[in-house]
Amino acid sequence: MTQIVTVPTTPFDGQAPGTSGLRKKVKVFQQPGYAENFIQSVFDVVERAPGAVLVIGGDGRYHNRTVIQQAIRMAAANGYARVLVGQGGILSTPAASHVIRKYKASGGLILSASHNPAGPDEDFGIKYNIANGGPAPESVTGAMLERTRVIDRWLTVEAPDVDLDTLGETAVRGLTVQVLDPVADYADLMETLFDFDAIRKVVASGFTMRMDSMSAVTGPYAVEILERRLGFAPGTVVNAVPLEDFGGHHPDPNLIHAKELYDLMMSEDAPDIGAASDGDGDRNLIIGRGRFITPSDSLAMLAANIEIAPAYRGRLAGIARSMPTSAAADRVAEALGVPCFETPTGWKFFGNLLDAGKVTICGEESAGTGSDHVREKDGLWAVLLWLNVLAVRGISVDDLAREHWARFGRNYYARHDFEGIATEGANALMDGLKAQLADLPGKTFGPLTVQVADSFSYTDPVDGSVSANQGIRVLFEDGSRIVMRLSGTGTQGATLRLYLERYEPSFGDLDADTGVMLQAQIAAAEAIAGIVAHTGRTAPDVIT
Repeated sequence: MTQIVTVPTTPFDGQAPGTSGLRKKVKVFQQPGYAENFIQSVFDVVERAPGAVLVIGGDGRYHNRTVIQQAIRMAAANGYARVLVGQGGILSTPAASHVIRKYKASGGLILSASHNPAGPDEDFGIKYNIANGGPAPESVTGAMLERTRVIDRWLTVEAPDVDLDTLGETAVRGLTVQVLDPVADYADLMETLFDFDAIRKVVASGFTMRMDSMSAVTGPYAVEILERRLGFAPGTVVNAVPLEDFGGHHPDPNLIHAKELYDLMMSEDAPDIGAASDGDGDRNLIIGRGRFITPSDSLAMLAANIEIAPAYRGRLAGIARSMPTSAAADRVAEALGVPCFETPTGWKFFGNLLDAGKVTICGEESAGTGSDHVREKDGLWAVLLWLNVLAVRGISVDDLAREHWARFGRNYYARHDFEGIATEGANALMDGLKAQLADLPGKTFGPLTVQVADSFSYTDPVDGSVSANQGIRVLFEDGSRIVMRLSGTGTQGATLRLYLERYEPSFGDLDADTGVMLQAQIAAAEAIAGIVAHTGRTAPDVIT
């Protein structure tokens, strides 16, 4: 008989799961009972049958192992029959999604703060994914939040720590804990999706790449797949060992934090393709020799070519993108005669569309791309699809981009992030925007005239659920637009994200400087929102 220990507790304020779970500073999570309150709240509200299986893994950041051990003991006390945990506590987010699906788990705890920095003074996070492998929908996260506000106890058992570094099974008070290879299942899945033989042939012919895993979770996955299975030279994957502090770097695959890769790809010594992934492995960066591909363009270009990959031949059902992502994918969908869905930000909004078979590929401007193979965005998957397309078509990244724009036109696009700004100023800015929405149509800002201004609301076409207040959109008569929203992925202050877009038709200027092409939209955003006055910032912290 398992002796369950009931630990009295009181609620902590601010345990609302954001778009990707609960994220706070490590020191917040280190408060006695903080992580336990949240995990117990998850266990109290999620559905599971007797004999349920729980997956646990993370990106290897500081504090992962401590929370994993406690989560295992709590799972034993809460009636789970089996826990699957990645060796060393490691499971990339897309790999965790695959493991949940493959082993028919009731769900999983993913311990990560994604692209945020790691270490004793940095960030930590916990996210719950449901049985389809995807992030918990708003109905579930809402129930979690309500439970955190009233929780008065959490359950555990007295048991020693599990050896997370040795493969095999361990009994913990009636619970079976299986430590599994975090890479093998995922790597095997990738081999069923893509033409590895075609990629091997082009690699053998001299095709080269640089993959920067940013001292984060994708290192072991990238080494196994790219170097061992596809034949890229040893050392192709750099920063391949996951470190608890990500080597002191910010594991966000953008042009600021992956500048070394960008500089290499713009040099005479550039390999054929450069790629990077983030802290938990769900984001990607693609750079060709002399050509950066924006995440929005990457989604559109991959969608236009996805049926080259064996697992996707003849089955592009539709495309989905988050609202702030550029409309480049819409033009591909229209040309190919498939639907394109515009959803709020957050991968959970793609889950219903994927489960219903309405879309095959989806993506976000924040460097996330994925398909129906799992229910998360997947950085290495995107890299492998690029490799598959380039190998089969015998084309460079730059040539593919130019060919794409010549066919569909180009959506010049940028995202300006104003990070760590005062929450009061950020909220005042958004409130001011909402107050003037009705008056904006017809107003002129430089060469731009507002056609539509609204607060984006989404009605899920599968279950009819409504998600309101998902960002402010200002659409201009020339087809350009600006979007503003506050991000839910930071851990302190507020992050204002400004999205800027301008469409240039196929007969227009397709190879101009993006900043120059978006000057009118940048000026209009300042005139409408008063960014400088509300934030005190005269320039963004990050431009992507």
